Amino acid sequence: MLKGKNVVLAVCGGIAAFKAAALTSKLVQAEANVKVIMTNSAKEFVTPLTFQALSRQPVYDNTFVEPDPTKIAHIDVADWADVILVAPATANVIAKLANGLADDMLTTTLLATKAPIYLAPAMNVNMLNHPAVLRNIKTLKEDGFIVVDGTEGYLACGWTGKGRMAEPEDLLQLLNSHFALTKGILAGKQVVITAGPTQEKIDPVRYFTNHSSGKMGYAIAEAAKQQGATVTLISGPTAIEPPEGINIVDVVSAQEMFEQAMNHFSHADIVIKAAAVADYRPRETFSQKRKKQPGEWAIEMERTTDILKTMGENKESQILVGFAAESENVEEYAKKKLQSKNLDLIVANNILASGAGFKGDTNIITIMTKDEQKKEYPLLSKADAANCIIQDIASYIERQNKK
Repeated sequence: MLKGKNVVLAVCGGIAAFKAAALTSKLVQAEANVKVIMTNSAKEFVTPLTFQALSRQPVYDNTFVEPDPTKIAHIDVADWADVILVAPATANVIAKLANGLADDMLTTTLLATKAPIYLAPAMNVNMLNHPAVLRNIKTLKEDGFIVVDGTEGYLACGWTGKGRMAEPEDLLQLLNSHFALTKGILAGKQVVITAGPTQEKIDPVRYFTNHSSGKMGYAIAEAAKQQGATVTLISGPTAIEPPEGINIVDVVSAQEMFEQAMNHFSHADIVIKAAAVADYRPRETFSQKRKKQPGEWAIEMERTTDILKTMGENKESQILVGFAAESENVEEYAKKKLQSKNLDLIVANNILASGAGFKGDTNIITIMTKDEQKKEYPLLSKADAANCIIQDIASYIERQNKK
């Protein structure tokens, strides 16, 4: 899969830079075209000559050196790349990227590229777990960077724990998988998916929520990734392990989900709102636990913002997909929602039907489209149902492109 692909390997200053040399050799053996960018700190561990010899290409280490006067080097490299891998990614460079700083060849290139960017962090376990580093990594995930978790083991500093950079063999396989996915039916598409429930706070110990497990939304995210999409999953609180290779944005309340969904909406090609978002929240919340009192307690509720309707009102070229989880008149309500919220597709299901409710591993769905097509599916695993949804979205897009 790597043959003929343009891979930029960005090397930061850490002892794991020696692994980057091994990775360069493996990429060249896989017949990839490799260009290496080094920070000044990286050159303290491995010389540029090592990477030049292994990659058979000049090494980029100074944004002010322009060997070809007809080109701006960092823009040229940014445009050349099919994919960029930062390995090792240090706490310093992660912080720069999270804050949009561009003061060297590496950071200017990363801010200028439109290629997918993978980060393979490597640092002391305590650094990795520092709140600032965790916050910066979270920001980068929300911005679309794909963070490759390292492994646990003995670290060069003498500590034992998580912080080792992923092995060159694993990173090579990751890039192979990346290019394999570019042949999927959603290759090149930016897909945003919402999943799970929301929690609407009453006081520090109480909240309103619903029975959504997030399984359907997570399954759709996995199916979209397998079909080549770059996936951002905006998730309410769930007990599901985050899928590899998917950008996870964690939220709690309906307002947080609205803000994150709209934040990612403008650059999405496809938006699938599978989350069970609260329609109402307490009008008044309490900073301290409300003590038990004699008599009844009435909580006044107010409407939350309708995320799907807002998206429908603001969409331009996005394909917008909604869900209608109903307990009666399922098809009637789904058709009404399809029209009133300006959707392209809607996935309807009867939550009272056996095998189709919340928390289960199966679903029974009917998919209706704006161009008046309808498909009814039997009882399926949520993984299979997710694949059907992705296939129907791709078919709908193909029909629209033929018009």
